[in-house]
Amino acid sequence: MDAMSRIERAMHAAIAHADAPVAPPKLAEAISYSVFPGGARVRPRLCLAVASACGDEDPAMADAAAIAIELLHCASLVHDDLPCFDDAPTRRGKPSVHAVFGEPLAVLAGDALIVLAFETLVRGGLGQVHRLPALIAAIGRSVGMPSGIVAGQAWESEPGTILEDYQRAKTGALFVAATTGGALASGADPAPWRRLGECIGEAYQVADDLRDAVADPEELGKPVGRDAALGRPNAVAALGIDGAVGRLDALLSEGVESIPPCAGWSELRQIILMQAQRLVPKQVVRSAA
Repeated sequence: MDAMSRIERAMHAAIAHADAPVAPPKLAEAISYSVFPGGARVRPRLCLAVASACGDEDPAMADAAAIAIELLHCASLVHDDLPCFDDAPTRRGKPSVHAVFGEPLAVLAGDALIVLAFETLVRGGLGQVHRLPALIAAIGRSVGMPSGIVAGQAWESEPGTILEDYQRAKTGALFVAATTGGALASGADPAPWRRLGECIGEAYQVADDLRDAVADPEELGKPVGRDAALGRPNAVAALGIDGAVGRLDALLSEGVESIPPCAGWSELRQIILMQAQRLVPKQVVRSAA
């Protein structure tokens, strides 16, 4: 089974636990709407690729880690789109959750996805209970304080922000969870995999800053120009377009170089290079042609 099919199957199984007959039907619908159809599922794919490189001796635990990370990512998007933050009317080319279901259900859907992520992690880790504490801690750090997604969102409300701190928390933390989580799920040392997550995470945020600055909103599937409008830290504002593209290339190169020696080295390298091709906005490529 290819990685995307494996992820979607596991995602449907996780969501089925929240969509029981006793569940409030509108909330259950909002939860499903939040995760299907998904995007590129880059974080869970990275998690499974690292797990495979480390032997993937417990696929159920690796699946649980990957899906927990994707559920947390989806929750962050639902909350990020709310009127109190980005006030985004669209996401992934369709109306955002609060635009369809209203703000109260959007808040609750995001909250439910966070809880479901950790429930999924525990269910999938019962075969290797001794690995669960470290895995839960690693993924928990990626979304909480002091340097997870919540902290990243909070930096937007501070009067002064260091760009690297902001990017490391808002985007990089969950990628670190993907690489270290894949290793932990397979019983491997997570430390050698941390830098890969850091590089790919920062690269994604730089690419997102480029898209926000120059991309076509119809191609992107969400509004653009929000960072400038809201006065948020942004790699383009700090480095210019050419500087941001250069930073993106450097991060991707360092990410490839940071992959520890392993049986799955070529596969991981290919995943990173494939993602590199889609990270740079088409408008930047056109202007450079």
